[in-house]
Amino acid sequence: MDSITQIVLGAACGEAALGKKIGNKALLFGAIGGTIPDLDVFVGGWLYGNEIDAMLFHRGFMHSILFTILGTFLFGWLTHKIYEKLKKVKILRIFFTFFNKFWLTGFIFKLYVKYSREPFTLKKDWIWLFFLSLFTHPLLDAFTPYGTQLFAPFSNYRVAFNNISVADPVYTVPFLLCLIILMFFKRHNSRRQLWLQLGFGISSAYMLFTLGNKLYMDTVFKKSFSDNQISFSRFSTQPTILNNILWYGIAETDSDYYVGFYSLLDKSDKVENIIKIPKQHSLIDINHPDIQYLSWFSNGYFNLKQKDSSIQYIDMRYPLLNEDDPESSVFVFDLVKENNRWDIKPFYGEPPSSEDFNSFIERVKGK
Repeated sequence: MDSITQIVLGAACGEAALGKKIGNKALLFGAIGGTIPDLDVFVGGWLYGNEIDAMLFHRGFMHSILFTILGTFLFGWLTHKIYEKLKKVKILRIFFTFFNKFWLTGFIFKLYVKYSREPFTLKKDWIWLFFLSLFTHPLLDAFTPYGTQLFAPFSNYRVAFNNISVADPVYTVPFLLCLIILMFFKRHNSRRQLWLQLGFGISSAYMLFTLGNKLYMDTVFKKSFSDNQISFSRFSTQPTILNNILWYGIAETDSDYYVGFYSLLDKSDKVENIIKIPKQHSLIDINHPDIQYLSWFSNGYFNLKQKDSSIQYIDMRYPLLNEDDPESSVFVFDLVKENNRWDIKPFYGEPPSSEDFNSFIERVKGK
């Protein structure tokens, strides 16, 4: 999901692991752990000169179970070492400050208890914190249409349940508010734990709702495609951006794609407007390895379009901006070929116009 959501979930994991020992600092370290897998965006850009390779690296190995295991011990051990050294410096500062006043060596420990705000942390505490924050990141991503390669490098299979948008404020905002509120309570206050449990509870309950909603939407779209006598080989559904009310579905045949939208607030029990979009895979050699990589990235739902002298690659998994305009795809790349390799120009997607946005809001409200 989006970076803010991953930071919130990581911070909550940090609180669950070490909140009672180090207070609000646990939120910070958890947020760092929850951010680490997404650094593959920068790592991929540094490793590869080809934009396709860099794009495919995202949600790859650094989102895998293996990376979680390795990263848990590496980051847990490093943080333990650094954090304990900083604490020792603090203790020495306290000792030298008060040395002239308290000369009894047995009183040093009392000084630490009095002036230190947290007990000693063990290496296993940091390992637990990073395990929770690193593991929940790809697990949460697996619920989105983008998916994640949980089993890399042994398999490139992308786990994608397609039940929640990559950005959904109903999941994120209540969770974030709960974490903000708990920050104002001392680390041993029972209300702090209560707000943490409330944040996890609300977000988890909503996630369960989206899973049930996904099953219902699959039924609606499958029936709608069949009622329109569309003999599809496969179909897929996913929520539109920022909500779980309006859904997008796509069915594939040998020569065409059929797409449509359905809102939970629609009065009808089926998709009323289904758009036919002819495949244009013949514009280039789709058997070229680079195009095959892009096809894998899109789970095979892609189209091509001639634009002036260039070819555009369209990821059909993602909804149109306007259900009445088959040309309003949001995930579009310009393809370029150099030295027998295909590459893509940086994604140039623009924010929707006010007209498209208003149309989107009205469509969410149902027909």
